[in-house]
Amino acid sequence: MLARFKFPGHSVLNGLVHLPLVMPPVVTGYLLLLAFGRNGVLGSALEACCGLVFAFRWTGAALAAAVMAFPLVVRAIRLSIEAVDKRLEDSARNLGAPPVTVFLRITLPLSAPGLIAGAVIGFAKALGEFGATITFVSSIPGETQTIPSAIYALIQTPAGDGPAFKLVLVSIAISFIGLLVSEALARRVARP
Repeated sequence: MLARFKFPGHSVLNGLVHLPLVMPPVVTGYLLLLAFGRNGVLGSALEACCGLVFAFRWTGAALAAAVMAFPLVVRAIRLSIEAVDKRLEDSARNLGAPPVTVFLRITLPLSAPGLIAGAVIGFAKALGEFGATITFVSSIPGETQTIPSAIYALIQTPAGDGPAFKLVLVSIAISFIGLLVSEALARRVARP
């Protein structure tokens, strides 16, 4: 929608999507706590209807990481879709292809490298998220503790440097494997 359509409120929606990117992560975490906490409007409704609890749970850690990664994913995908030649889409429509078919057979395959890049960037951002996560769900070992919060806790304790360094190596390995996989996928998609 942001890539192909201009509509009233386009700039406002674009700004809202990108807001977590420019706000301090602690502010985003606090807003998530207000909205999705047990007393928040969305949090109490989701708990009542679905039994879903976010605050101080692993589900909240996933939500916080996703919210913080979302602007980067949207930006990569939007730029990729904007780069698709509209004449190809117009030609397919002129030949009788319905909009869904044009999107699935023309736009999506041509923007696939950007989709993959968005997924990898989002994964990397989510993996390294600290501020919003620690504000929204704290750092409860075995429940909400993420790699960054575990590293932070370890470097605050005596003799924590060794275990912290091991987690740093794990984080580097996960990130590097993610980059290798994304490059392989991008090469596979780019083949004629």
